[in-house]
Amino acid sequence: MAHILIVCTANICRSPVAEALLQDRLNQRELSQWTVSSAGTWAHWLRSASQFSIDVAQRMGLDISSHQSRMIDAALLEQADLVLCMEAGHVEAIQVEFPAYADKVYLLSEMVGEKYSVHDPYGESLTRYQQMASELSMLIDNGLERIIELAKGNANGR
Repeated sequence: MAHILIVCTANICRSPVAEALLQDRLNQRELSQWTVSSAGTWAHWLRSASQFSIDVAQRMGLDISSHQSRMIDAALLEQADLVLCMEAGHVEAIQVEFPAYADKVYLLSEMVGEKYSVHDPYGESLTRYQQMASELSMLIDNGLERIIELAKGNANGR
C-alpha cells in the first residue's frame, strides 16, 4: 500500500485539487487502499481550500470542502513513497531542507516526461482555477502509470 504526497505553496489551491483527483483515479484503478495526501511549503496557518478550488473540484465530482492545509515536515516525507510538487522551487526547497528524502521528490509534470511548474491561480479568476484543474487532470491522467510505478517501487523498497 503506497502513500503519495502532493505539495504546493500554501496547500489551499493546487494540491488539494490534485490530491482529490489522484485519489479518485487510484480508486478507479482499484487502488483505494493507497493514500494520497497534501501539504504546503509555506502553509503556516490552518486554512481550508480556497473557494474557487472547492468549486472546480465540485464540478469534477470531487469534494474537498473539509480540506485543511498543513505544513510539510519530515514526518510527512518519511511516510510518503512519492512526493509530487507543483513548482521547481518546491522540489528544490524540499531537497535542500530534507536531503534524506530527495530521491522521491519530483515535479508533477515530470510524470508526463516534461519539467515545468503548474501555475498558482491564488487571487485570480475562476477561469484561472478551471485552467489549473484541467491541467492537473491532464497531468494526473497522462502520468498515472508513471505515478503508480514510482510509488509502488518505493513502497516495495521500504
